Amino acid sequence: MRVFNVVKKHKFTTMVVVLILLGFISITLGKYPISFSDFKKIILEKLFLIEYGLNPVMEKVVLEIRLPRIMAAILIGGSLSVAGASYQGIFNNPLVSPDILGATAGAALGAAVGIICSWGIIGIQFSSFIFSIFAVGITYYVSSKVRQNNQVLVLVLTGILVGTVFNSLVSLIKYLADPYNKLPTINFWLIGSLTGVDLKDVAVLLIISLISLFPLYMMRWKLNVLSFGDEEAQTLGIETKKTRFGIIVFSTLLTASSVAICGVIGWVGLVVPHLARNIVGPNYKILLPASFFMGASFLLIVDTMARTLFFIEIPLGIITSLIGAPFYIWLLARSRRGWK
Repeated sequence: MRVFNVVKKHKFTTMVVVLILLGFISITLGKYPISFSDFKKIILEKLFLIEYGLNPVMEKVVLEIRLPRIMAAILIGGSLSVAGASYQGIFNNPLVSPDILGATAGAALGAAVGIICSWGIIGIQFSSFIFSIFAVGITYYVSSKVRQNNQVLVLVLTGILVGTVFNSLVSLIKYLADPYNKLPTINFWLIGSLTGVDLKDVAVLLIISLISLFPLYMMRWKLNVLSFGDEEAQTLGIETKKTRFGIIVFSTLLTASSVAICGVIGWVGLVVPHLARNIVGPNYKILLPASFFMGASFLLIVDTMARTLFFIEIPLGIITSLIGAPFYIWLLARSRRGWK
């Protein structure tokens, strides 16, 4: 009981410590086991040029494969969770996830186009990012032309329709793709994986994450007000359309950059923000950082499971779906009670 009280009192400290511990554990696990002692020697060797005579293969596994992958999992998991929490706030609905405006479907189409055109990894990532932004732009533009009392509902419905169109185009590309070369690549990308992530990808993710996370955190009090509805927000002098547009842009940047690097990883932006809300409450001053740390830990655990459970690596999207779908059913069952 005393331990539980300490954890409850120091939530953020606990979340950071858990994330760090998970990172160290993930470093050591895999087809090539590495001890904490060897990991420490590798870091000291690189930082202080101390020669320990370690196996070069071990150094390559740690520095070029596992460290970039762990950092990418932290950034992607945290970004998708913050995007999900932001979407749920502006739509006043816990059942909303980052792909509700077509961002994920757009990114999938962009990647499919890049793969079918035989572009390199940078071209595929850039195409995925541009198509994701394009999909959200279409959603927002079309919904703004429809005059209804409930503009948020129109935006969500438009996003679903745009996502359906983009997913249909992905299916068309898959049908036309070379079944022995292009099709397997498209299918593997669509179910998400951190295989092949390098430090350049991590650098891009870090830059976009900082550009997007900082404005979202600065708008945290507006998210608090928007979660109570437009009328209350307008009463307090908030320009709801401009504020919602800004939050959508930065949340979509987080989602698009993540999907462009690792493929489609569903459910993170739905499951984690809700769990964080149950732990720290609905105040976005606390909820946004909590969502980031919990999302980072969640995806780090999932990625470690994906590469260690079996002899072959399991795509991340499969594991997150197996976790997220039952959670979504449970969330639907209890949503009538309210979510604040």
